[in-house]
Amino acid sequence: MLNEFQSTDHLVDYFNNWVSVYKEGAIRDVTLSKYKMSLKWVEKLAPDLKLCDVSRIAYQQIINEYAREHERQTTMDFHHQLKGAVLDAVDEGLIPRDPTRKVIIKGKTPSKKKIKYLNQFELHTLLKGLDLGDQVSWDWFILLIAKTGMRFSEALAITPADFDFAHQTVSVNKTWNYKDGGGFSPTKNKSSVRKIQIDWQVVMQFATLVKDLPQDRPIFVPNEKVYNSTVNDILESHCNKLNIPVISVHGLRHTHASILLFAGVSLPSVARRLGHASMTTTQKTYLHIIQELENQDVDLVMRSLSNLM
Repeated sequence: MLNEFQSTDHLVDYFNNWVSVYKEGAIRDVTLSKYKMSLKWVEKLAPDLKLCDVSRIAYQQIINEYAREHERQTTMDFHHQLKGAVLDAVDEGLIPRDPTRKVIIKGKTPSKKKIKYLNQFELHTLLKGLDLGDQVSWDWFILLIAKTGMRFSEALAITPADFDFAHQTVSVNKTWNYKDGGGFSPTKNKSSVRKIQIDWQVVMQFATLVKDLPQDRPIFVPNEKVYNSTVNDILESHCNKLNIPVISVHGLRHTHASILLFAGVSLPSVARRLGHASMTTTQKTYLHIIQELENQDVDLVMRSLSNLM
């Protein structure tokens, strides 16, 4: 138990125990793996640091060393994970006072980011270039994500039974655990459980595609193991052939959201469609688009006011 620790015990041991007690079984495996990676960095950067010696300077030095090899946002994520354990140690009286107060977050200069999304013309070009035959293929998978904005694992878990063609919806209520051998898993969060409205064209296409498939089996999961890179390679090949920017499968999700925002769909509606737990997530992810739309709004306001004279 955490209360069995002494102030002379090592920070890394406390952090390891804290992750085990508070995080294992409470968060998704992918998030837990990030905590485990943070633990490895604490082992590397401060293997002998005792809890009683975790001062503001000592904590800042850990953050600074981590920031030498990581960008600022990654450093911020590491700080938040370690801070959770440190503040609990403060509450337990193992660390004299809060060493995370006024911490300065540094980081490497961000590398040039890959293009995250396509514009409407580029997406139209991509979808026209897909080979949508009579059989299930990864091209159909690409179409589904582009039209719904699902996450990769959500789209993998879609079964024929998830479609309600009469009401033009597809239900997202599970994911496919493709990283650990397959099988259905819970969604990322409660907000990820949702019904996504689909257009009549998708209804007609998928009604035909899945009519003879088992109702409770994932449409896109073959007999062999599924790799994210497989679909990304296929998508990259399409992009190169069609002379449009190369994006990832996750970039299709960004494309879906950006097109909706530019079309005037409200931020809350986009957040619900994407399954974000908070609208703040949507705002942060698509801040550049929102700012561009706000600039357009200013122009519209000025034109409207000038017409009042």
